[in-house]
Amino acid sequence: MKIRILPEAERDLDLGADFYESQSPGAGAYFIRGLLDDIDGLLKHGGVHATYRGFHRAMSHRFPFAIFYDLNGGFIDIYAVLDCRQDPQGYRRSTRDPEGG
Repeated sequence: MKIRILPEAERDLDLGADFYESQSPGAGAYFIRGLLDDIDGLLKHGGVHATYRGFHRAMSHRFPFAIFYDLNGGFIDIYAVLDCRQDPQGYRRSTRDPEGG
């Protein structure tokens, strides 16, 4: 299996990194490393997480973020990486939106 981080999820990662970097220099890079470690863990555990609104939802081990993904053939597609402290209505996206319904 291979991991594909889709553009929406990349944007989520960038927003999270920007937030943590604004709190403390270097924290943004730590955030990215932590979330990418969690995403890489899906190569071993992908598909075992409960589904939520049609997506598997894995929780980050270091940050209050959820990783929404799906298994598509030989790929693990990452659709969103959402801050669990945010209002989910603020994340309305496309018809494949894990939080927007």
